[in-house]
Amino acid sequence: MKITEIKTAEVQIKVDKKPTYTYHYVRIYTDEGVYGTGEASHVDGGWRGSTQTMAQQLIGKDPRDVDACFEGIRRSYIFRGGMAGLGISALTGLEIALWDLAGKAQGVPIYRLLGGKFRDTVRLYVDSAMTNCRERAEEARSKGFTAIKFDLDDAHNPHKLDAWNWSVTPKELESMVEQAFNIREAVGPDMDLAIDLHGRYDATAGMKLALELEDLNLMWLEEPVPPENIQAMANITQATRTPICAGENAYLRYGFREIIENQAVDIIMPDISKCGGLSECRKIANMAETYYIPFAPHNNSSALSTVGDAHVCASVPNFLALEFHRFHDPTWEHVIQSNHDVIQNGHVKLTEDPGLGVELNECYLKTMLEKDEPLWQ
Repeated sequence: MKITEIKTAEVQIKVDKKPTYTYHYVRIYTDEGVYGTGEASHVDGGWRGSTQTMAQQLIGKDPRDVDACFEGIRRSYIFRGGMAGLGISALTGLEIALWDLAGKAQGVPIYRLLGGKFRDTVRLYVDSAMTNCRERAEEARSKGFTAIKFDLDDAHNPHKLDAWNWSVTPKELESMVEQAFNIREAVGPDMDLAIDLHGRYDATAGMKLALELEDLNLMWLEEPVPPENIQAMANITQATRTPICAGENAYLRYGFREIIENQAVDIIMPDISKCGGLSECRKIANMAETYYIPFAPHNNSSALSTVGDAHVCASVPNFLALEFHRFHDPTWEHVIQSNHDVIQNGHVKLTEDPGLGVELNECYLKTMLEKDEPLWQ
């Protein structure tokens, strides 16, 4: 089996006729008629050119040699972003497509090729931003979800110093802590609760918040400080009983090595469709397991990537929860075709269908394009 062609698709999903989400897909074709589809997330307008340049190295290769194909491209990009950023995110889309293709070629789901599954279903947590916490928690609970996340960072807090300084004033801290306790009361004591700060605060502010929230029994406090300084994160993690979670802005296992070795966080959250793909994130999870660190991937992508993420989450023992960012998105399930409901009782249900186990709904995606614009280019 040889790779013959690679194409990309960029689709802007409209909700109520307004452009809302943009998804980036890649498809790999072979001389035996089998193809695989992947998704890259958090990329900009240059992703298509990067993907097509990388694709030239794959023509004629056996797509079942997934890790070799991935590593060959990554090493060739050592002077062009082969460690982090857009290059790795574009390569991730190719990697996921290779796994989908490899699974289809051998008639097995991807998790079988990753070593098999530890669980039949993959637990999701609902990312709820700053919505009505009581209403959202009740709705999520009624649909079988057992974990939920809300945002606490607010650029418009009236007690902020200014738009650039992300220290917290006494009144700002008081208002944030009060809000967090109100969220916990609304959610109830039995539902796992995470709070997100989006890496916006300085080290002192992050420390103050982590200490003030210790009595909330959080699942985690997410990114209390920016991601660049690992020691600053470690200082907070080691000083508080509040579990600290980070990693959505790290790339490859190399980007997680110091985070894990320094036990700078209590929980890691790589973005699988951004930071290296399925095999790479399984390796990251395995590294974390040696320090007894749970694995809770970040996920702000389409249904295709959510299913791909679930294959990794099923294949590692230290999985905690996978993010679900489209709780109220009426278009979410339209993007893919599946023989079953992807989300059942707050979990992704794994099947024996080969590859990812789902296909893109191309008829639906084409309705989002301009007239006569081809889906695959």
